[in-house]
Amino acid sequence: MAQSLSKWFSARMGAASSRALPVRLGGRGSFAATTSVPQVRGFDQPLAWVVVALLMWGLVMVYSASIAMPDNPKFAKYTHTYFLVRHAMWVATAFVVALMAFQVPVAVWEKYAPWLLVGSLVLLILVLIPGIGKVVYGARRWIALGPFSFQPSELAKLAVLLYAADYMVRKMDVKERFFRAVMPMAGAVAVIGLLLLAEPDMGGFMVIAVIAMGILFLGGVNARMFFLIATILVVAFGLMIALSEWRRERIFAYLDPWTEKHALGKGYQLSHSLIAIGRGEIFGVGLGGSVEKLHWLPEAHTDFLLAVIGEEFGLIGVLVVIGLFLWLTRRIMHIGRQAIALDRVFAGLVAQGVGIWMGFQSFINMGVNLGALPTKGLTLPLMSYGGSAILINMIAIAIVLRIDFENRQLMHGGRV
Repeated sequence: MAQSLSKWFSARMGAASSRALPVRLGGRGSFAATTSVPQVRGFDQPLAWVVVALLMWGLVMVYSASIAMPDNPKFAKYTHTYFLVRHAMWVATAFVVALMAFQVPVAVWEKYAPWLLVGSLVLLILVLIPGIGKVVYGARRWIALGPFSFQPSELAKLAVLLYAADYMVRKMDVKERFFRAVMPMAGAVAVIGLLLLAEPDMGGFMVIAVIAMGILFLGGVNARMFFLIATILVVAFGLMIALSEWRRERIFAYLDPWTEKHALGKGYQLSHSLIAIGRGEIFGVGLGGSVEKLHWLPEAHTDFLLAVIGEEFGLIGVLVVIGLFLWLTRRIMHIGRQAIALDRVFAGLVAQGVGIWMGFQSFINMGVNLGALPTKGLTLPLMSYGGSAILINMIAIAIVLRIDFENRQLMHGGRV
C-alpha cells in the first residue's frame, strides 16, 4: 500500500531526475553559481510509511482479537472473518478518501472550516433523534448507513480542530482580550460538549476539549487565560464524575480493580487487560496465542486492542507501538512548526492540532490498557476496529501531508 502511495504521489508531483536550482553564494541579491539539486519529494514518505505500518498491524491484530467472537452466542451469526473484512473495507475506503483529501489545498480547508463545524453539529443533533441514532451498549453515538455505521463525534474532532485554527487566525488581533478571543470558541466547544454528553461520550468530549485548548495555547492566547480555561475544564470534568454514580464507580474500580466487587463489575475490563499484558511478559505468547481474547476481555478488538498486542507480542510489542505513536506525534508537530515558520499560521495550527489529537488519544488509550488511567471508551488511533475513526484519522493525516507538501513547495521557490 505504501509503495503504491509513493508511486501515485511521484506521478502526481511530476517526478523527474533532478532540476537546477540557483544557490546563493555571493552577497545580498547576487547568485554566483548554480548547482543541480535532487528533486524535492512531494510528501513526507517516512510519515506515510509509519501510518501504513500502524494500519496494517492494526488490521492483523483486529483479526487476531476478533477471530473467536463467533463462538459467543451473542455473535453466532457472524463469520470468523466478519470484523476483518469490515475493517479492511474501511481501511481501503479511508485510503481512497485520504488520496482525494490530499488534493484539496489547505486554503480550501480554511475557507470551509466554519461550515464543516456546522455540519458536524447537525449530525450530532441527528444522532440523538430516536430512529436515526443507533444505540449500542446504552449509548446513542452512531448513524446507520446501510450495513455500516458512522460516528459523528469523530467528524466533530476534525471540525473543531479546523475551526479552532481558523478562529485563532481571524482573532489574532484580540487574542490578549479574554472575552473577545476565547469566549466564542469556548461557546462552540460547550455546545458540542453538551451534545456529546447527551449520547453519552465523555471520552470524545475530552479529546475535543484538549484539541481546542492546545490550538488556543499554540495560537498565542495569554498564558493566564489558558490556565484559567484549563482550571474551568478540570473543575467541569470533576463535577461530571462527582455527579454521576456510574462514573464514580469507574474511578473506584480503577483505584482497586481486584476487589471482588470491582473485579466482576466496573473493574472487569481493566483487570483482564492487566492479566493479558502480564501473560505476555517480555516477548509475548505469539501471534494468535492470546487467551484473554477468548471471551474474557470485552472489546478486545476496539478499546483494548493494546492488551491483546501486549499478550501476543509482550513488552517488546507494547514498546514498539508506543515508540511509533511518539515518533508520529513528534513528526506531525515538526511539520506544524515548519508551516508557522513559513508564516502559514492556519496550516501550522492544523498540523499541530492533529499531533495533539493523535498523541493525546493514543496516550489515553494506552494508559487505560496499562491501568495507569481510568477506563474510558477511546480507541487506539489508526489501529483499533472502528470505521469512522479510521476514516477521519486518515483524512487528518492527508491534510498534514498536504501541509508538508505545500511547505516544501514554498521552501523551493514554488507557489501553493
